[in-house]
Amino acid sequence: MSKIPSHIIDEIMQTSRIEEVIGEFVSLKRAGSNLKGLSPFTDEKTASFVVSPAKQIFKCFSTGKGGSVVTFLMEKEHFAYPEALRWLADKYNIQIPEETAPTAEELAQKSERDSLFIINEFAKNHFIHNLHETEEGKAVALSYFEERGFRKDIIERFQLGYSANVSDDFTKASIAKGYKLEYLHNVGLVKTKDDRNFDFFRGRVMFPIHSISGRVLGFGGRTLFTDKKIAKYFNSPESIIYNKSEILYGLFFAKGDIVKYDECLLCEGYTDVISMHQSGIQNVVSSSGTSLTKEQVKLVKRYTQNLTILYDGDAAGIKASFRGIDMILEEGMNVKVVLFPDGEDPDSFSKKTSTTDLEVL
Repeated sequence: MSKIPSHIIDEIMQTSRIEEVIGEFVSLKRAGSNLKGLSPFTDEKTASFVVSPAKQIFKCFSTGKGGSVVTFLMEKEHFAYPEALRWLADKYNIQIPEETAPTAEELAQKSERDSLFIINEFAKNHFIHNLHETEEGKAVALSYFEERGFRKDIIERFQLGYSANVSDDFTKASIAKGYKLEYLHNVGLVKTKDDRNFDFFRGRVMFPIHSISGRVLGFGGRTLFTDKKIAKYFNSPESIIYNKSEILYGLFFAKGDIVKYDECLLCEGYTDVISMHQSGIQNVVSSSGTSLTKEQVKLVKRYTQNLTILYDGDAAGIKASFRGIDMILEEGMNVKVVLFPDGEDPDSFSKKTSTTDLEVL
């Protein structure tokens, strides 16, 4: 990977605004000449995290962490120094001299964490290519998304894709790029049985699951077959970069509007979030089919004190809603529950309801 020239580093540091960057991760409020918020590094009730726009530094008095905008990204997202600089360059549209894709040897030298992120990024792009550029993808998967009513811009925003219905399409492409089979197993993209390697998500439409900063942590894959013996959804297994109990699907896309409207809407599934976005409601996230966890509630709390649960109107949805209420109240947050008519969910309801009516839910 090419080295970032010193004059580009200077431009990145001079252009970056620490309050804007940290504001994507923490809800900040004015406190004199500084900004304050709850620490993103620990659980706390009283805000002790301070950002100084004038000095372009932060200080977390709960943990002792502090430093520049680059330090923050390294601490919060576990970026290496060059990764933090590239993230900032991308945010502020600063061009870095073109770099070549990492070779197999370079990839082998990187840490496992970095390697898994690189593999997931490759997988995301591979699945997007399959969706838009292959005959099978267009005929089977893209037509499915279009039948669900998803617009082209929404499909592209959420980076939806397709894993070909071939046993080793992704496996072969990955190994040809020099990616370690061990790491392909670790992120759950490839499985092995009887000495045969095969694609875990084959024949499924793909939903990338992003970190707060937009890196791909894992995937959700929905089968397009009606065979009841086939699980409707597969999700990536847990890994050193993906802990599903600490992740909310769609938060990367929703965090700005959650802060803006001081409210987070919580749904159950991927398509619920996507449909709500398409309807103009963007402060919405999903627990991705898992029961709401304390860690997920704390994640929302970084951005707002107000959480509204939007679950299906069936018995299971009602039960799930009440399971989460006590947990939310224990965190000192405000909670509301919106139950949809029986047989409806946020996905179906948003398709037949205007944005104006959705906003008053």
